[in-house]
Amino acid sequence: MSDGKLPRPQDLIRRYGLGARRALGQHFLLDPGIADRIARAAGPLEGRTAVEIGPGPGGLTRALLEAGAERIVAVERDARCVEALAELAAAGEGRLRVLAADALEVDLAALGPAPIKVVANLPYNIATPLLVGWLRRPDGIESMTLMFQKEVADRLLALPGSRARGRLSVLAQWRAEVRHCFDLPPGAFTPPPKVSSSVVALTPRLSPVPAHPGDLETVTARAFGGRRKMLRRTLGDLPARAGLDGTMRPEELTVDDFCALAVALRDTDPQ
Repeated sequence: MSDGKLPRPQDLIRRYGLGARRALGQHFLLDPGIADRIARAAGPLEGRTAVEIGPGPGGLTRALLEAGAERIVAVERDARCVEALAELAAAGEGRLRVLAADALEVDLAALGPAPIKVVANLPYNIATPLLVGWLRRPDGIESMTLMFQKEVADRLLALPGSRARGRLSVLAQWRAEVRHCFDLPPGAFTPPPKVSSSVVALTPRLSPVPAHPGDLETVTARAFGGRRKMLRRTLGDLPARAGLDGTMRPEELTVDDFCALAVALRDTDPQ
């Protein structure tokens, strides 16, 4: 817990000249109330490794320390922020490790003992590839509490029949239970982004519907590559072999339907 000596992110910004950089997708979260709310949305942190991506000046990092995370690994590629966060780590009683690295190249499983909770205000320019990579290898991840552009969050949450439903909806809902936590306006950040944001919680499923991940990625890519087309136009006779109506459109299908397509693809073309 904090003893009141943790430096504030505003102070670190001033001392280290941390102007947000657009090229890195930086929008700093400085409101301690909002940061605390995100940390609480992650659930109990005692005894867990909390991994944060793109901590910037440490607004959320500070909240995770105060929430009692046993250990925190903050992955940051901006050398200026790494230097500033060293000050926060020094006050964190050995519970905070700052890793200077590109999050796209980091293996979560190597960052600390399970269970791992990912809690992050993700840089918007890499948020989707990061999530897809984690969903491919969810072992050891207890939960992910992540902030996205609201448009991306809407896709993650979209149910069959929704206009927002797409490939990301299916891949996320196959691997995890997806829950909307709350929305934030642009003014919650410095500098304000041009879009609203949403915090989403994802809990990996212990037993997802059986399907080969590569096959599921293939059929979702092909199906949603022709969003307004009937399945038989994009997948040929594969829907019939999966017991599905070929006149349906991809946004109408459930996760189970896509898994059936993935199984039918493997039966047809085993690899």
